[in-house]
Amino acid sequence: MKFKLNTLEKKWVLYDVANSAFTLLVSTIMPIYFNALADAGGVSEVDYLAYWGYATSASTLIVAFLGPILGTSSDAKGRKKIFFMIAVLVGAIGCVGLGIMQSWLWFLLLFVIAKSAYQLSLVFYDSMLTDVTTKERMDEVSSRGYAYGYIGSCIPFIASLVLVLMYESFGISMNTAMMLAFILIALWWIILTIPLFRSYKQINYVDSAKTKGTWHRLINIFKELKQDKQILFFLISFFFFIDGVYTIIDMATAYGTALGFDTTSLLLALLLTQIVAFPAAIFFGKMSHKYPNYKLLYICIVAYLCIALYAITLAEQYQFWILAFFVGLFQGAIQSLSRSYFAKLIPAEKSGEYFGIYDICGKGAAFVGTFLVSFVSQLTDSMNLGVGAIAIMFIFGLFFFIKTNKLAKKD
Repeated sequence: MKFKLNTLEKKWVLYDVANSAFTLLVSTIMPIYFNALADAGGVSEVDYLAYWGYATSASTLIVAFLGPILGTSSDAKGRKKIFFMIAVLVGAIGCVGLGIMQSWLWFLLLFVIAKSAYQLSLVFYDSMLTDVTTKERMDEVSSRGYAYGYIGSCIPFIASLVLVLMYESFGISMNTAMMLAFILIALWWIILTIPLFRSYKQINYVDSAKTKGTWHRLINIFKELKQDKQILFFLISFFFFIDGVYTIIDMATAYGTALGFDTTSLLLALLLTQIVAFPAAIFFGKMSHKYPNYKLLYICIVAYLCIALYAITLAEQYQFWILAFFVGLFQGAIQSLSRSYFAKLIPAEKSGEYFGIYDICGKGAAFVGTFLVSFVSQLTDSMNLGVGAIAIMFIFGLFFFIKTNKLAKKD
């Protein structure tokens, strides 16, 4: 039977299309704009890449700290929608502000605020899933969000590319084109959020006086993890390899720009990543009916390890296109397969609590890799070695995933 989204589910999926535009902006146009500001401010290419990595790390650390606190607080009746909209507005207004900034330092500070708000909006957005659909439909609705997010984000991105690459044809300056591109993304983000904001109702909630109970439940889950090594090892594995994935997404354009690659080609290559990710995610989903989930995940982790090692050799522009293609090939697959693998490990009656830990590992992970790239780049004075250091994340992830499956075979 063909799966069809209902009205509320469509509005929930639509926010994935809305926020994915900001994600694409952060990984493509924004680092290029920052590079121009940094260059004007006398910042070297190695330091530019390092500062961008430090800023990205700072935003993820903020979310790793605030996410569990605000997420717990949002479980109180009537708070989730308010917290969600505040995060969206702060992120969107910050996005507009980034298009106006002329100082590289102030740009970085505002970037940390805007990206942190964006990531916090996802904490509330993900938790809305239990209110917008049923348990039986959750997997399919969630996967549609990923899929349409990849494709939908290409619309404002292409429009932004036209502005940035053809600004002379419109009779405007590059700075004006950048500003308009940032405003366009912010408007796209807010407008596509309105349908969900107007229709969403928080069905599942706890009394305000009992929100502290969530912390006690999380503490109990950590105690249970000591007894269930299979789940524990997978969470450790997930922390490392998903950190590597997010680091590649966050640092790709910054890396290519620092190497002096043509801006237009970089942006088009990363557009290719988005386009490839959509059918690739669907393909791996179909393959999961023929092959065990864990075998497909092995392929994805090893593929990303090879991608990180290949990044060390980057010297020509065509190599970046190859990198972009293979990132797109495995990006959606590793995210969706990880979620379904974890769902099969945990007790069904405690899925909400366990996925709370899962989200912390996923959203709070992406600071180690960016910091590692920045640190190694400055230590070795080599951008290639800095990016290649991401391979360490996948090696650790693969090691703990092997341990996870050894324990599964014993059961």
